[in-house]
Amino acid sequence: MSTTMFLRKITNRGNIRNSFRALQRAVSTTSNSGISPPSLLYDRDPQPQFTDPETQKLLRSMTQLQLKKVFDKTTVPDNSVDYKLMTVEMLEKEFRKTIERAYRRLQMPPVVQMKTDEQRIISKDSALSGFSDTKFVVTDITYGLSQSDRKVVVRQTDGTLEYAPMEVTKRMRQLYFPINGRSIRVPRMFEDEHLQRCLDEQKYLFILNRMVVQFEPYEPEFHYISSRVYQHINETKQFDVLRSTRHFGPMSFFFAWHRCIDDLLYDMVRRDYLQNAAELIALLYKLHGIETNYKDLLNQLDIIKPEEDLALKELNKELKRSSKGVKEDIQSTIGKTNADFEADELCLNFIEDYISTHALKKVQLELAAQTLKEINAEKRQLLEGLSKAHGVS
Repeated sequence: MSTTMFLRKITNRGNIRNSFRALQRAVSTTSNSGISPPSLLYDRDPQPQFTDPETQKLLRSMTQLQLKKVFDKTTVPDNSVDYKLMTVEMLEKEFRKTIERAYRRLQMPPVVQMKTDEQRIISKDSALSGFSDTKFVVTDITYGLSQSDRKVVVRQTDGTLEYAPMEVTKRMRQLYFPINGRSIRVPRMFEDEHLQRCLDEQKYLFILNRMVVQFEPYEPEFHYISSRVYQHINETKQFDVLRSTRHFGPMSFFFAWHRCIDDLLYDMVRRDYLQNAAELIALLYKLHGIETNYKDLLNQLDIIKPEEDLALKELNKELKRSSKGVKEDIQSTIGKTNADFEADELCLNFIEDYISTHALKKVQLELAAQTLKEINAEKRQLLEGLSKAHGVS
């Protein structure tokens, strides 16, 4: 089966579940013919690696916290504004609450292993065979249970009692205890034809946000759709669309897992996010057990650039407080401090080592790294010159 025939087959399907099953069949039939599958999927359970504290720290750092993007304006029924008179202390407290809310919004969707339907028989009672010509679906509606703990079973017409398939289980749970925003039927936007149009229009955030509401992380559709989105972003190089959203971490993890980080790495280097670039490489090394000194680099970066008090930093920015002295004015003009330049130097050496040994797009990455190295050298020289001229160190 050619790739063209496969895509046409999926387009004609009316349901994303059927599309995914067609995808699985196509992958199984083309795996021996040397034709690559349309979407990359996890070959083993990624959950232990994803939830590892070190991995989570790397992903949170790469995601970045940009308050303007996290609290971007959305259409809401009530557009009223409340005005309050506050002291500086009260305002600082409010900013800390804002930072906490922002981190909650950046909570990443879990990356877990895909579940497949399998028949799980509880009992067989031949005495009930032929009792009814329809199946009976029994749902546990006990108050206070979580959705995952709520059992759904089916009594077949031949008397067999078994756990309900995933699709039936999800539909029954949604029927009795609906989740806000989730439809019982799969929205048409996830059909292949409409999904492709959304991808072509680069509505990546819209697709992923809707996907998280509609599907559970272990469902095949969740894996299939997220894979399609990540790969399309990698083709269009629109990585910044997901930066400072809850989906940037899972996307970075996806690229590192499948050893295709070069385009995202180039984007980070080009934007002068050198620490994020080094963290992405460290994640790749960690996931694939590549022996390097990436932990030494991360420890050095923690020493050079300890975590900032983001709430206080944002408050000072909004209040436009005057600098404490000439040194701060110079650093603000240049855009970097001596600690930033020291960290950048460490990261660039680490990145260049990756480029020379593991990168697939060496020329592109080498040019980006060299350009940034020259720009940093000029900025550092300017910082030292201005500091010397004003008698500050």
